[in-house]
Amino acid sequence: MDAPSTGPTDVMAATKERLRRRPGWIANLYAGNARAVIARGFRVIRSANWGVVATGFFEPVFYLLAMGVGMGALVGSVPGPDGQPVSYAMYIAPALLATSAMNGAVYDSVNNVFFKMRYSKLYEGMLQTSLGPMDVAIGEIFMALFRGFLYAVGFLGVLTVMGLVTSWWALAMIPVAVLIALGFASVGMAVTSYMKSFQQLDLVPMVLLPMFLFSATLYPITVYPEPVQWFVMAMPLWHGVELMRQLSVGYVTAASAGHALYFVVISVIGITAVTLRLRKLFLR
Repeated sequence: MDAPSTGPTDVMAATKERLRRRPGWIANLYAGNARAVIARGFRVIRSANWGVVATGFFEPVFYLLAMGVGMGALVGSVPGPDGQPVSYAMYIAPALLATSAMNGAVYDSVNNVFFKMRYSKLYEGMLQTSLGPMDVAIGEIFMALFRGFLYAVGFLGVLTVMGLVTSWWALAMIPVAVLIALGFASVGMAVTSYMKSFQQLDLVPMVLLPMFLFSATLYPITVYPEPVQWFVMAMPLWHGVELMRQLSVGYVTAASAGHALYFVVISVIGITAVTLRLRKLFLR
């Protein structure tokens, strides 16, 4: 006997049943159906311009070739995270991977989200269905993480071919890149929910570029005066850079856990903030 087909009425009934079993305050925020947002995201990706997506992968590769290989011939060896000398290319490669995860997540969770929120009114339409604001937030952030994951896998493959991977711990750089992307994507989406015009999007590179240049990506943090060092260590990218460098040579310490915890905390804050913001904007 054939299994009974599931129609729209059955899906709606199942959704209502799931919501009924949840505490009221959770049911108002999360319907447990973020996969619907994710499925839509993948359908859009299939018809997207992959050249635009690929630019985020090639940018750190060009930096690595120009700075790590080109200028690295003049710099020579530098102290690694464990104090042992490493080539300059090995020194900046993990930092560029962290930067790639940041850029991919931010631009996906800022530019795309801004258009969907302010112009296409996509989220407003989604929240008129059974979806809750946390479903939308989780779905959109997941798509930003997917982009960061693709960049991480591709860039790590380049590092392996160039002989810049010396430890099996380097494989952990992929989930760490996703964690970094999660932190930046959640905070980026929360900040985007307050933007009202395209001109405000120009503020994003004004924040990302100095963060990239001053987060000890291209040279040690010790070149700065101590007060400046404390400021740099408060920036999220520095934590990602340090964690990536430690994993690249297999030097894992308690500080590594602290760097990872930093991103867990800002991810929770970002997801919570964007969920409440979407609820305030579209569920009045």
